[in-house]
Amino acid sequence: MKSEHIVKSFDEKLNQLNTAIAQMGGLAEIQLDEAVQALVRRDAEAAAHIIEKDKRIDALEHDVDSMTVRLLALRQPMAEDLRAIVVALKISSDLERIGDYAKNIAKRIAPLAQTPPLETVHTLRRMATLVRGMVKTVLDAYIERDIEKASDVIARDEEVDALHTSLFRELLTYMMEDPRNITPCTHLLFVAKNIERSGDHATNIAENVQFLVSGESFTEERPKGDESSVVVVQPTSAEATQ
Repeated sequence: MKSEHIVKSFDEKLNQLNTAIAQMGGLAEIQLDEAVQALVRRDAEAAAHIIEKDKRIDALEHDVDSMTVRLLALRQPMAEDLRAIVVALKISSDLERIGDYAKNIAKRIAPLAQTPPLETVHTLRRMATLVRGMVKTVLDAYIERDIEKASDVIARDEEVDALHTSLFRELLTYMMEDPRNITPCTHLLFVAKNIERSGDHATNIAENVQFLVSGESFTEERPKGDESSVVVVQPTSAEATQ
Protein backbone atom coordinates (compact mmCIF):
# COMPACT_ATOMS: atom_id res chain seq x y z
CA MET A 1 0.00 0.00 0.00
CA LYS A 2 2.83 2.37 0.84
CA SER A 3 4.49 1.64 -2.52
CA GLU A 4 1.20 2.37 -4.31
CA HIS A 5 0.93 5.68 -2.49
CA ILE A 6 4.49 6.64 -3.48
CA VAL A 7 3.82 5.83 -7.15
CA LYS A 8 0.57 7.79 -7.13
CA SER A 9 2.27 10.79 -5.50
CA PHE A 10 5.08 10.67 -8.07
CA ASP A 11 2.59 10.55 -10.95
CA GLU A 12 0.78 13.57 -9.50
CA LYS A 13 4.04 15.51 -9.39
CA LEU A 14 4.80 14.60 -13.00
CA ASN A 15 1.32 15.79 -13.99
CA GLN A 16 1.97 19.09 -12.22
CA LEU A 17 5.20 19.38 -14.17
CA ASN A 18 3.40 18.72 -17.47
CA THR A 19 0.76 21.31 -16.57
CA ALA A 20 3.39 23.96 -15.84
CA ILE A 21 5.11 23.23 -19.17
CA ALA A 22 1.79 23.50 -21.00
CA GLN A 23 1.06 26.84 -19.31
CA MET A 24 4.51 28.15 -20.20
CA GLY A 25 4.09 27.04 -23.79
CA GLY A 26 0.68 28.62 -24.13
CA LEU A 27 1.96 31.92 -22.76
CA ALA A 28 5.06 31.88 -24.99
CA GLU A 29 2.93 31.17 -28.05
CA ILE A 30 0.56 34.04 -27.25
CA GLN A 31 3.41 36.43 -26.41
CA LEU A 32 5.08 35.80 -29.76
CA ASP A 33 1.85 36.33 -31.67
CA GLU A 34 0.94 39.50 -29.75
CA ALA A 35 4.43 40.94 -30.21
CA VAL A 36 4.28 40.56 -33.99
CA GLN A 37 0.71 41.89 -34.16
CA ALA A 38 1.80 44.94 -32.14
CA LEU A 39 4.72 45.33 -34.53
CA VAL A 40 2.42 45.36 -37.56
CA ARG A 41 0.11 47.88 -35.84
CA ARG A 42 3.11 49.89 -34.58
CA ASP A 43 1.48 49.81 -31.16
CA ALA A 44 4.02 50.86 -28.54
CA GLU A 45 1.47 50.66 -25.70
CA ALA A 46 0.69 47.01 -26.46
CA ALA A 47 4.43 46.36 -26.66
CA ALA A 48 4.90 47.65 -23.12
CA HIS A 49 2.27 45.20 -21.83
CA ILE A 50 3.99 42.31 -23.63
CA ILE A 51 7.31 43.18 -21.99
CA GLU A 52 5.66 43.24 -18.57
CA LYS A 53 3.86 39.91 -19.09
CA ASP A 54 7.14 38.08 -19.72
CA LYS A 55 7.58 37.93 -15.94
CA ARG A 56 4.85 35.29 -15.79
CA ILE A 57 6.81 32.95 -18.06
CA ASP A 58 9.95 33.52 -15.98
CA ALA A 59 8.01 32.66 -12.81
CA LEU A 60 6.72 29.43 -14.33
CA GLU A 61 10.24 28.45 -15.38
CA HIS A 62 11.33 28.96 -11.78
CA ASP A 63 8.47 26.70 -10.65
CA VAL A 64 9.55 24.00 -13.11
CA ASP A 65 13.15 24.26 -11.91
CA SER A 66 12.03 23.84 -8.29
CA MET A 67 9.77 20.87 -9.10
CA THR A 68 12.44 19.04 -11.07
CA VAL A 69 15.06 19.52 -8.35
CA ARG A 70 12.67 18.17 -5.71
CA LEU A 71 11.70 15.18 -7.85
CA LEU A 72 15.31 14.32 -8.62
CA ALA A 73 16.40 14.67 -5.00
CA LEU A 74 13.48 12.93 -3.30
CA ARG A 75 12.40 10.27 -5.82
CA GLN A 76 15.68 9.36 -7.50
CA PRO A 77 13.82 8.36 -10.69
CA MET A 78 15.17 5.95 -13.29
CA ALA A 79 14.70 5.24 -17.01
CA GLU A 80 11.54 6.82 -18.49
CA ASP A 81 10.71 8.78 -15.33
CA LEU A 82 14.19 10.29 -15.29
CA ARG A 83 13.89 11.22 -18.99
CA ALA A 84 10.54 12.91 -18.30
CA ILE A 85 12.05 15.13 -15.62
CA VAL A 86 15.22 16.01 -17.53
CA VAL A 87 13.26 16.75 -20.72
CA ALA A 88 10.77 18.96 -18.83
CA LEU A 89 13.70 20.98 -17.49
CA LYS A 90 15.15 21.43 -20.99
CA ILE A 91 11.81 22.30 -22.55
CA SER A 92 11.05 24.95 -19.92
CA SER A 93 14.37 26.61 -20.77
CA ASP A 94 13.49 26.65 -24.48
CA LEU A 95 10.04 28.10 -23.78
CA GLU A 96 11.53 30.78 -21.54
CA ARG A 97 13.83 31.77 -24.41
CA ILE A 98 10.88 32.02 -26.81
CA GLY A 99 9.22 34.34 -24.29
CA ASP A 100 12.40 36.41 -24.17
CA TYR A 101 12.46 36.68 -27.97
CA ALA A 102 8.86 37.90 -27.94
CA LYS A 103 9.87 40.50 -25.35
CA ASN A 104 12.85 41.53 -27.49
CA ILE A 105 10.55 42.03 -30.49
CA ALA A 106 8.26 44.18 -28.36
CA LYS A 107 11.22 46.36 -27.33
CA ARG A 108 11.85 47.22 -31.00
CA ILE A 109 8.33 48.54 -31.58
CA ALA A 110 8.69 51.97 -29.94
CA PRO A 111 11.66 53.06 -32.11
CA LEU A 112 10.11 51.47 -35.22
CA ALA A 113 6.90 53.43 -34.65
CA GLN A 114 8.93 56.63 -35.18
CA THR A 115 10.15 55.57 -38.64
CA PRO A 116 8.34 55.08 -41.98
CA PRO A 117 6.67 51.65 -42.26
CA LEU A 118 8.18 48.99 -44.51
CA GLU A 119 6.35 46.23 -46.36
CA THR A 120 8.65 43.59 -44.90
CA VAL A 121 6.58 43.51 -41.71
CA HIS A 122 4.04 41.37 -43.56
CA THR A 123 6.71 38.78 -44.35
CA LEU A 124 7.71 38.91 -40.69
CA ARG A 125 4.10 38.21 -39.74
CA ARG A 126 4.02 35.20 -42.07
CA MET A 127 7.25 33.93 -40.55
CA ALA A 128 5.89 34.38 -37.03
CA THR A 129 2.68 32.54 -37.95
CA LEU A 130 4.78 29.57 -39.07
CA VAL A 131 6.77 29.61 -35.82
CA ARG A 132 3.65 29.96 -33.68
CA GLY A 133 2.24 26.89 -35.45
CA MET A 134 5.47 25.03 -34.68
CA VAL A 135 5.22 25.95 -30.99
CA LYS A 136 1.59 24.82 -30.79
CA THR A 137 2.31 21.53 -32.56
CA VAL A 138 5.37 20.73 -30.47
CA LEU A 139 3.44 21.37 -27.25
CA ASP A 140 0.78 18.95 -28.46
CA ALA A 141 3.57 16.49 -29.29
CA TYR A 142 4.92 16.82 -25.76
CA ILE A 143 1.57 16.36 -24.03
CA GLU A 144 0.55 13.47 -26.31
CA ARG A 145 4.05 11.95 -26.50
CA ASP A 146 3.70 12.01 -30.29
CA ILE A 147 6.94 11.48 -32.26
CA GLU A 148 5.29 12.14 -35.64
CA LYS A 149 4.18 15.61 -34.60
CA ALA A 150 7.66 16.31 -33.25
CA SER A 151 9.18 15.23 -36.57
CA ASP A 152 6.79 17.52 -38.45
CA VAL A 153 8.00 20.50 -36.40
CA ILE A 154 11.63 19.71 -37.19
CA ALA A 155 10.83 19.57 -40.92
CA ARG A 156 8.97 22.90 -40.83
CA ASP A 157 11.97 24.76 -39.42
CA GLU A 158 13.58 24.69 -42.87
CA GLU A 159 10.83 26.94 -44.27
CA VAL A 160 11.33 29.44 -41.44
CA ASP A 161 15.08 29.52 -42.14
CA ALA A 162 14.47 30.12 -45.85
CA LEU A 163 12.14 33.03 -45.08
CA HIS A 164 14.73 34.49 -42.72
CA THR A 165 17.39 34.38 -45.44
CA SER A 166 15.03 36.06 -47.92
CA LEU A 167 14.17 38.80 -45.41
CA PHE A 168 17.82 39.36 -44.57
CA ARG A 169 18.63 39.92 -48.24
CA GLU A 170 15.61 42.20 -48.73
CA LEU A 171 16.40 44.38 -45.73
CA LEU A 172 20.03 44.77 -46.76
CA THR A 173 18.85 45.91 -50.18
CA TYR A 174 16.54 48.51 -48.62
CA MET A 175 19.43 49.89 -46.57
CA MET A 176 21.65 50.18 -49.64
CA GLU A 177 18.94 51.91 -51.64
CA ASP A 178 18.25 54.62 -49.07
CA PRO A 179 20.29 55.47 -45.93
CA ARG A 180 17.05 56.56 -44.23
CA ASN A 181 16.07 52.90 -44.14
CA ILE A 182 19.10 51.90 -42.07
CA THR A 183 17.50 52.44 -38.65
CA PRO A 184 14.16 50.66 -39.27
CA CYS A 185 15.83 47.87 -41.25
CA THR A 186 18.36 47.23 -38.49
CA HIS A 187 15.56 46.85 -35.96
CA LEU A 188 13.67 44.54 -38.32
CA LEU A 189 16.77 42.41 -38.85
CA PHE A 190 16.84 41.80 -35.10
CA VAL A 191 13.10 41.05 -35.10
CA ALA A 192 13.54 38.53 -37.93
CA LYS A 193 16.38 36.84 -36.06
CA ASN A 194 14.31 36.63 -32.88
CA ILE A 195 11.52 34.90 -34.79
CA GLU A 196 13.95 32.53 -36.50
CA ARG A 197 15.56 31.64 -33.17
CA SER A 198 12.12 30.95 -31.69
CA GLY A 199 11.69 28.38 -34.44
CA ASP A 200 15.04 26.85 -33.49
CA HIS A 201 13.88 26.50 -29.88
CA ALA A 202 10.64 24.85 -31.00
CA THR A 203 12.84 22.41 -32.92
CA ASN A 204 14.93 21.79 -29.80
CA ILE A 205 11.73 20.89 -27.95
CA ALA A 206 10.73 18.53 -30.77
CA GLU A 207 14.06 16.72 -30.52
CA ASN A 208 13.60 16.38 -26.76
CA VAL A 209 10.12 14.94 -27.30
CA GLN A 210 11.67 12.34 -29.61
CA PHE A 211 14.19 11.49 -26.90
CA LEU A 212 11.48 11.37 -24.23
CA VAL A 213 9.36 8.89 -26.18
CA SER A 214 12.03 6.73 -27.78
CA GLY A 215 14.90 7.00 -25.33
CA GLU A 216 17.21 7.71 -28.25
CA SER A 217 18.93 11.00 -29.02
CA PHE A 218 18.13 12.72 -32.30
CA THR A 219 21.16 12.06 -34.50
CA GLU A 220 20.09 13.16 -38.00
CA GLU A 221 21.36 16.55 -39.14
CA ARG A 222 18.70 19.22 -39.03
CA PRO A 223 17.48 20.53 -42.38
CA LYS A 224 18.76 24.13 -42.40
CA GLY A 225 17.68 26.78 -44.87
CA ASP A 226 19.11 29.84 -43.11
CA GLU A 227 21.90 31.20 -45.30
CA SER A 228 21.86 34.76 -43.95
CA SER A 229 25.42 34.40 -42.64
CA VAL A 230 26.75 34.05 -46.19
CA VAL A 231 24.47 36.55 -47.97
CA VAL A 232 26.28 39.23 -49.97
CA VAL A 233 24.24 41.98 -51.64
CA GLN A 234 26.15 43.91 -54.28
CA PRO A 235 25.17 47.55 -54.97
CA THR A 236 24.02 48.42 -58.46
CA SER A 237 26.44 50.45 -60.59
CA ALA A 238 24.42 53.62 -59.92
CA GLU A 239 24.58 53.09 -56.16
CA ALA A 240 28.29 52.29 -56.27
CA THR A 241 29.16 55.60 -57.91
CA GLN A 242 27.13 57.78 -55.56
